[in-house]
Amino acid sequence: MARAENKEMASPTAKLVADVAKKARVRRKLTQEQLGKEIGFSAAAISAMETCAQPASDDMLVGLERVLGDGMGVFEQARVYMRMEAYPPQFKNYALLEQSAVRLELYAAFVVHGLFQTEAYARALIGGGYPTLSDSRVEELVEARTARRALFDREPTALIELVLEESVLTRGIGSEEIMRDQMRHLAKCAQRRNVTLQVLPLDCGLSGEHAGDRGDINLVETPNHERLLFLEVQGESLLISDPAGVSARAQRCAKIRSQALGPRESLGLIKRLAGDEE
Repeated sequence: MARAENKEMASPTAKLVADVAKKARVRRKLTQEQLGKEIGFSAAAISAMETCAQPASDDMLVGLERVLGDGMGVFEQARVYMRMEAYPPQFKNYALLEQSAVRLELYAAFVVHGLFQTEAYARALIGGGYPTLSDSRVEELVEARTARRALFDREPTALIELVLEESVLTRGIGSEEIMRDQMRHLAKCAQRRNVTLQVLPLDCGLSGEHAGDRGDINLVETPNHERLLFLEVQGESLLISDPAGVSARAQRCAKIRSQALGPRESLGLIKRLAGDEE
C-alpha cells in the first residue's frame, strides 16, 4: 500500500529505481499514464514508484526493464537487490547462497519449506504469524519468498533434495483449498528432474530411530563445492561453515532420507492428500 511514510523508509535500491525510471521515462517523453499502459500498471502506481511511496514490485521491474532498460539490465539487476532487501535480516545471507547453490539438501519438520510454498500458503503463513505484520509488509515478504522459486528453472540447474515430515502435509495452513493447492504444487515440484521429494512418515520412530527429531536442516553446496549449513529457529539464524559441524548434519540428513518413504511412494501420498489419487 502506498503511504507517505514509505518515502522516508524506502531502501537505497527503491530510491535508485525511482530515480532511474523517472529519468528514463522523461527522456523518452512518456507520461506516467503512457508508461503505465505499456507495462500494465496505472499512472498512480507509476507515480507511487517514482516518489517511493510504494517500491516497484517484481512485475513492475520486469516491465520497466522491457520498456526503459535499453539493454543495460539495470532494472533486471534491481530485482535481485529489491528481493534481498525485503528479506528479514537473519535470512539475507542464506538467500544469496540458496540462489547460487549447485545442490540443496533440505529437511522441513513443521511447515512446507519456503522454496516450495505456493503464494497463498506463504501469505496465510506469514499473515497469520506473530508479531502481527502490516498488510504491505506481508505482501512484500510473500513476493520475496515466491521469487525464490526461480531457482527451479535456473541455468545451470540446481539439484534440490527435500524431505518433509508427514505432519507438514496434514497441518492446516490457511484453508482446505490452500492446502489442496499446496499439495498439488508439491506434486508438480516432485516430478521435476532436478527435484527429489520424500516424506518422512509419522510412524518412523516406532522402529526405534527418528533422525529428524531435532528440526529443520538446510545444507548448501556452493558453486565452489563448499558445503554450508543454515539453521533458523524462532527468528534467529546460524550459518555454519565448520567442516565437522556441517558433516555431522549431512550425515543426519542422509539418515533422514534413508528413513523416509521413497520418491514414488511419497508422490502418491501427496497426490492422495490433494484428492487427485485414490
